[in-house]
Amino acid sequence: MSTVFEPSLSTSAMRPPLNSADAPSMADTLPSINFGFDELRDRMAKFTMKFDTFIEQGRKRVLEERNQFRMNVAELKEDQRMKKKDIEIMSSKTDSHQQTLAKEAAETHEIQTMIATLSAQRDSHLSTKEDLKQKIKDTQRQIDARLAAQKAHAQYIEAQTKFNIPELDFYESTLCLTIEGAGQADRLKFTYTHIDDRDWTREAFFELDMAKRDYEIVYCKPKLEKEHIERVVDRLNETRELRTCLKEMRDLFVETMKA
Repeated sequence: MSTVFEPSLSTSAMRPPLNSADAPSMADTLPSINFGFDELRDRMAKFTMKFDTFIEQGRKRVLEERNQFRMNVAELKEDQRMKKKDIEIMSSKTDSHQQTLAKEAAETHEIQTMIATLSAQRDSHLSTKEDLKQKIKDTQRQIDARLAAQKAHAQYIEAQTKFNIPELDFYESTLCLTIEGAGQADRLKFTYTHIDDRDWTREAFFELDMAKRDYEIVYCKPKLEKEHIERVVDRLNETRELRTCLKEMRDLFVETMKA
């Protein structure tokens, strides 16, 4: 606030005489000046109140912003902690998932290996099955052929036996011969007596195997020379005359007993 200074007189006019004793004091001659201290004081008081209010509001705002900042930092830390926890959970789940995938991959590989092995075994079994089927067919054909041959041979023997029965009866009585089974199919045992002059009860026998087309003497007692037996058997297989074979075998036993 500016103070208006309006002098009513000039300085020279106001100067009293230097030597006058009754002259007025200079301070008395000065004009009265209103500096406006009250108004200034009032304005300063208002400014102080505004400034204090501004400071208070600023302090409150700073406190609020600081509190808000702390809350934001706390929330960020909490979010960070939660995200870190979520990351750890996801990492654990990822590891578990990877382990599961690895286990499933190993199981898949193992199953594929087992499938391949089983497929190979199946193919091998199928091949073996086909081979066995073929072998069974071949064996069955062989069995059928043998059965047919045996049947034909049995029919031949049966037919031949019908003609040989009277002769066999004759030779049983004249050659002191007994004919019986040898304990196996198609094998006969021929037992002779009265071949040893020293002991008429002494026996000699041989077994004739008739299962095959060519007959075979498989055992005899007492033991005869192999060449002699083979000669008798060859003649039997050639002529099919059993009576001749029986007579020749008796002769061989008689010679052996005499020796």
